[in-house]
This record gives sequence, structure tokens and C-alpha cells, in this order.
Amino acid sequence: MGKWICAICKHSFEAEHSPDGCERCQADIKSLVAGDNSSGPQFSGLAEDLEEVRSRARLKLKGICAVYPACDGKPDKICQREAYGKPIGFGGAGSGAGFTANVTSLGRLSLKTRLVGQHFEPDMTVRFLGLSLALPVLGAPTSGIEKYNNVVNEYDFCRMNIKGCLEAGSLSLRGDTWFYTLDNNPALDALEEEGGRGIPIFKPRSQDILKRFIARAEKAGCPAVGIDLDGFASIIMAKHGQPVFRKSVKELKELVSFSSLPFIVKGIMTPEDAEDCVSAGVKVIAVSNHGGRVLDSSPGVAEVLPGIADRVGKYAIITADGGVRSGYDVLKMLALGADAVLLGRDLIRAAVGGGTEGVRLQMERCRQTLRQAMMMTRCRCIDEVNRDVFH
Repeated sequence: MGKWICAICKHSFEAEHSPDGCERCQADIKSLVAGDNSSGPQFSGLAEDLEEVRSRARLKLKGICAVYPACDGKPDKICQREAYGKPIGFGGAGSGAGFTANVTSLGRLSLKTRLVGQHFEPDMTVRFLGLSLALPVLGAPTSGIEKYNNVVNEYDFCRMNIKGCLEAGSLSLRGDTWFYTLDNNPALDALEEEGGRGIPIFKPRSQDILKRFIARAEKAGCPAVGIDLDGFASIIMAKHGQPVFRKSVKELKELVSFSSLPFIVKGIMTPEDAEDCVSAGVKVIAVSNHGGRVLDSSPGVAEVLPGIADRVGKYAIITADGGVRSGYDVLKMLALGADAVLLGRDLIRAAVGGGTEGVRLQMERCRQTLRQAMMMTRCRCIDEVNRDVFH
């Protein structure tokens, strides 16, 4: 008789033989860990801290991501190599310059300490699309992890992210990729299972398919929907019979008006595109270069964010992602004009290495470092964060 623990729902149970999955939430066998030292999965018990989460992720993602202390996309990193038409893994497109620019553009910004004054406890809560969040950080819409060393079932990966972000008092955005279809969509399946407590972001597929996805998300009770606008040039989508398209302002308006849900457009890197999206009725402008994964030599998000926020910040909610690894980076993005910040690569590693608890621990670490950053820069609440925090 062996003991088992589910990395998704954290249920502990006994089984005489190796089970097919979790008896409570039906998670795949890959999402189970041994509850003792019995034979079975490679690891025993749930990860107790973020160091253990990262160590487990490093082993599972061998050859794909070495979970370096510095995740910067530079040429000496295992993830960064020319893919020659194959999936690029965790790295950036081409030379990885866009990936690296995200990190270096944030690194160039210095925070200014403000130490004198009445003591306070920072208030990190925000309102996002009418929802109250414990911190201005959400999970980015990642996808396709099932194809990395087969370490986790895609549906389980989605649930880990949704549950972990919820436990941290936030939300997860869920992505879309080449093996997601109308009939088999792990992200929407997981969101339906979790009562719609997350936001699906779709690739810019045909209008008809997008409307069917949006209708399903609305029925599930999701608070918003959106599209990854920069996904229209995806080679792998087209290669697998999943055509994607550039969208006009007219087509964006059509999608916005199709549903009562707030609409998000992700991948914006210029004020002009941001203005076009606002004119189409888009509620959230997600400033992002897709982690440097769609266009080599793109600027870092921190470089373009102020111009976009200055142009459309009064008319839309602004989110930003790219190179964010800590609460210090979150503070910088907020100061540059973002209303909320998205975490991507770190949450992938957290889910792979620790399941739901790994995601929660990663979000909690971000909350702790954001608290420290706000205290040291004398920002009592998120509304007080502005460009005065910089030297």
C-alpha cells in the first residue's frame, strides 16, 4: 500500500498499486508525487519552499530550461539557441535579443529609497476589471508545456496555474497554442472546471472560431476574454492546420461587440496600435513582446511602456509583462504606467516543479518582494506608485 499526493488539489490518498491519477480531481499520474519513500514518482511529498520547487523543475526540464538564477535569454543559456523552424522552447526568437531586452531594460532602472516618515504597511490590493486582487500581479497566458519533456498534462498545467493564482489572491490568464482545438481546449476545459475563475487569451484565429471560443468562455463565467494579437505570424499554428490572422480595427470591433465581457488585446508594443485597440473598444491593453518570442531585436517592454501608458492610460487598463522576476520588477512596471503585471516563465517553472503549491509560492514570493520595494520607496498603496520611485 503506497501513499500519494496530488500536486493539483493536494489530496493525499493510499493505493495498493500505482494509480492512474488522483482519485479526487482525476489529475494525470504525472501530477502525483509519492507521499512517502515508496516506489513511484521521482519526488516525495509536496515541495516545501521555492528552492525545492525550482530544483524539481530543473530536473524535469533538463535540456530545455536549467532554471538559472538569472533568466535573461543570453546566448550562454541552454534555452537560447536557433530552432531552425522547430519550437523554440523557453528561449526567445532568433538571437534572443527581444528576450534579453526585456530583462536589461528593467535592470537599467534604479529605485530611489525614501526612508524618513511615519511607519506603514503597504496596501498591495488592486481592482482589476471589477475584481479585488490581493496584489497587482496575474499569471501570464502560457501554454504548450505538455510538449516539454512530457512532464505534465496540459489540462493539469492549466489547473495548477488557475488554482495557484487563486490561492495567492489573484487570477491566471490562460493561453492558446497549436494543439488546442474547438473540441479539445485544455484552457477552456480547466476554466470551466474551476468556475470561470481565470481569463482565456486566444490566438488570433478566424472570427468564427474566436466567437465560438468567446461564447464558451462567457458561458463558463470568465470575467474577460482576449486575443494574443502578435500571434498572427505563428509558424507552428499554420503548420498544424490552425490558421491565424492579422486583425483590423473593424474585426476587433466585431469581437468586442460580440460579447458583454471586457476584451483584452495582448502583444501591443506601440502607442499607435494601442490607440487603434482603444478605438475598437478594447478594455485592456497588454503591453508585451511575447517574452521576446515573436520578433527578434524587439525593444524591451519597459522601454515602450511609458509611451503607451501616456497615450492611452486614461482610456484603458494597462498590463505589462516581459523580464519580470520579482516584486522589484513589478514596482518598476507599475511606475512606468502599468495597472497590473503578468508573470510568465517563473510560473511555468513553478507549476512544473511544484504544481498548485509551486505557483502559490512563486506568487507569494513576488508579493513579499513587492512589499519590500514599496516600503523602501515609501509607496503606501499601489496608487502612490509613479515615476518618482526612480533615480
